[in-house]
Amino acid sequence: MTRQLLLLVLAAAVAATQLAKAADEKKPVNKPALNARDAGQSFATQGEYTGTLKCEDGKDCKWGVQVISLNDGKFRAVSYKGGLPGDGWDGKKDERIQSEGTADDSGVVRFSHKDEGRGALSDGKLTITSPNGEALGHLKRVVRESPTLGKKAPEGAVVLFDGSTADTFNGGRLTEDKLLEQGCTSKDTFQSFTLHVEFMLSYMPYAGGQGRSNSGCYMQGRYEVQVLDSFGLDGKHNECGGIYSIKDPDVNMCLPPLSWQTYDVEFTTATFDEAGKKTKNATMTVLHNGVKIHENVELPKGTTAAPVREGADPGPIYFQNHNNPVRYRNIWVVRK
Repeated sequence: MTRQLLLLVLAAAVAATQLAKAADEKKPVNKPALNARDAGQSFATQGEYTGTLKCEDGKDCKWGVQVISLNDGKFRAVSYKGGLPGDGWDGKKDERIQSEGTADDSGVVRFSHKDEGRGALSDGKLTITSPNGEALGHLKRVVRESPTLGKKAPEGAVVLFDGSTADTFNGGRLTEDKLLEQGCTSKDTFQSFTLHVEFMLSYMPYAGGQGRSNSGCYMQGRYEVQVLDSFGLDGKHNECGGIYSIKDPDVNMCLPPLSWQTYDVEFTTATFDEAGKKTKNATMTVLHNGVKIHENVELPKGTTAAPVREGADPGPIYFQNHNNPVRYRNIWVVRK
């Protein structure tokens, strides 16, 4: 082989490697991501957008939009007149507007709805036009945080996890960045209590339904508040914030994956007579990201997959493992 031919072969090999690398960077994220670096380009587009748009009467109306990544350059937008869930929306699910979108070659995500108009999303701004092309305004990307994020354990609280050790849990696993993995049960047990827990859902745009960052937070190991990437969904009993098989959340307060979220729970244990017969159901009140989604809800039964059956004995805090990575931190309990 001549030197010139060898150089041409080497140059072709380098070019092929660069093309392969570029192609890999554009490939969908087909495994759970636990940080923005690994989440890919679509993650930066997904999120919440809010602002004012011109309404039919010519006045400005507040709107909120949740943009969900469906992977492979596809997105779904869910629009709420009045503002985002927990920030102005009136909760009427049948009035939400849903549209599908795709990223073009320039990276702009374009949405279309035959009756409501079009949207173009780029650089953190969602521009909305009417079906006849009239400019209605634009919405800006916002990053919301729970008002109870980082809430400190009060005096007398049982601190189950503060990032220093996972030894307070059976099956507890501490990550390199000092977080708690799913699939563990507190060694301590409780009757009635107040619980604070913070969790982060992994980014799984290729998955859907119960396969999208699934876990669960169980009171006494008996009653589950679902943990799931339900960002932009209806808010069902088997979605984030739902009391599994018992009650839908009053509002779906699930933030986008990779956001730190909070549950603050007031739990009152069931009561039993001396013969072991239940005389009063357990109840719980739940705040998701600071918004009350359940108020004094009766729990007539334990969750089907619960590791602890209903009974008079105290029970643990249990974080379910569905083989989807979910991270927990700042977990504490105050006994009543």
